[in-house]
Amino acid sequence: MIADLKPYAEYKESDAPWFGDVPVHWDVKRLGSVFGERGETNEKYEVTEVLSVLKDIGVIPYSEKGRIGNKKSEDIGRYKIVCPDDLVVNCMNVIIGSVGRSRYTGCLSPVYYVLKRRKLENLPRYLELVFQHKSFQRSLVRIGNGILAHRMRIPMEKLKAELIPLPPPDEQAAIVRFLDWVTGKLERAIRAKRKVIALLGEQKQAIIHHAVTRGLPAQASAQAGLDPSVPLSACGHAQAGLKPSGIPWLGDIPQHWEAPRVKQCARKISKGTTPSTEGREILESGPVRFLKAENISAGRITDKPLCFIDEGTNRMIRRSQLAENDILFVIAGATLGKTAVVSLEVLPANTNQAVAFIRPNSRVVPSFLELWLQSPRIKELIWLNAVQSAQPNLSMADLGNFATPVPPCNEQEQILEFVKSATKPMSEASSRLEREIELLREYRTRLVADVVTGKLDVREAAARLPDEAAPDTAEDAAELSDDPETADEEAGP
Repeated sequence: MIADLKPYAEYKESDAPWFGDVPVHWDVKRLGSVFGERGETNEKYEVTEVLSVLKDIGVIPYSEKGRIGNKKSEDIGRYKIVCPDDLVVNCMNVIIGSVGRSRYTGCLSPVYYVLKRRKLENLPRYLELVFQHKSFQRSLVRIGNGILAHRMRIPMEKLKAELIPLPPPDEQAAIVRFLDWVTGKLERAIRAKRKVIALLGEQKQAIIHHAVTRGLPAQASAQAGLDPSVPLSACGHAQAGLKPSGIPWLGDIPQHWEAPRVKQCARKISKGTTPSTEGREILESGPVRFLKAENISAGRITDKPLCFIDEGTNRMIRRSQLAENDILFVIAGATLGKTAVVSLEVLPANTNQAVAFIRPNSRVVPSFLELWLQSPRIKELIWLNAVQSAQPNLSMADLGNFATPVPPCNEQEQILEFVKSATKPMSEASSRLEREIELLREYRTRLVADVVTGKLDVREAAARLPDEAAPDTAEDAAELSDDPETADEEAGP
């Protein structure tokens, strides 16, 4: 069906670079002629349902955010009223996707624009798809106020002057029907792959947990030249050669292992500083990498986003200058507990206050300690100890007091090699599935963009679709909001 889609027969120029030519029978309208701004505040209505907007997710009740994002203001009298089918736009984050259609009656922070349709014949779902178009979002950079593109404020008067494509209402309905059907199919495929990835992750974590708390399995121990008398039996029970660790939640460990605190395995435990607190700025290029919590993903340091500071700022916040083999540990935000080891390639580097670092001493191999900090048992402890205030956070004292099983360093190296080998098939399978998901998302984004802007004609395809319940196209919010950057900031009144 999708392969049969063709362009329209005739096009006209739109004068809008972000979507270009449009079908000849479509309108091109200024946004202000399609939407009006809803200005009512909650002082009169006293609505109790507080809403929020998450990047690439849309409008949800604040109560569903869970651990994501910041704390809402206690005074919601000046919050703006939102009605079902209103379009909600974060004027600071719309460029990175913080926009969506409301399905609720509620209120939200004054930082948002609340837009209502001037003509009810225009479908709210189609208009939402236009606002979600990545090219449209990127095009707003030129009218934004600010230095960093992803934090520019978009003035309402300039936003109203932006051009958008507007097909006839019946064609809007066909576009919405087709895209919701197709993206629903794609979303089900993505979710199925996500479930397999989760199962692979559980298998991987089980291997890691056994290895870092009991040592190598008997066969691997013999191959490594280590004492094979302390592994788990085939059914998972401890064999002879174990001793109590002295830590109730850790249980028994091999006789020749120790169970010190993390702080006893470290030369230094510290955390970063936000340059703005020192009157300095984060740069889009520069000599020193500035790492944030969102740079830590799947045990690696990523280039998304790429942020920098200058040499002067690096000297000013020298307490958090990073060194090779430092272990980064996220202590605040939605990705609390994520870890990565600093490699020489990312240096020189510094980090912010949401990230702590552990500088290991000779007692541990850095990657072994990091492997333990990824274990399910530590993850449980992190959330048990986390302070749930504006955002979840863990103190450096709690981090330093976590117990860690420590074998001799040569055995740590052997365990690392075993874990790498044993989990390689799972890691490779997960990587393949992640790539397949990425390709499906790229295809979905391209298809939606082409259909919404009239590059493909879906009228006949939509008419041939089976009569069935509209699929759920919304991805799981927790899954999408793995990074703090996916959460909007809640601006108080």
